[in-house]
Amino acid sequence: MDIRVYVGNLAKSTTQDDINTLFAQAGTVSSVDLVMDKGTKQSKGFAFVSMASQPEADKAIEMFNSYSLADNTLKVNIAKPRVEHA
Repeated sequence: MDIRVYVGNLAKSTTQDDINTLFAQAGTVSSVDLVMDKGTKQSKGFAFVSMASQPEADKAIEMFNSYSLADNTLKVNIAKPRVEHA
């Protein structure tokens, strides 16, 4: 069962490949969803990374919360369940 991890405070220049390469150091990355602005096609500065297991997600949080990437200090934690807006 994949565990979704929220990654915030990303630089606009950060790519999905950058995130995948970084988080692969903590374990198996199932997917990376870099959230993009539909109008500008630029990163909104956050992403969701799916890790293969809870221990790997915990390791990623421990390794990368407050980690400096492209001069930005990352905020990494377990993603909250998505809330649908009416």
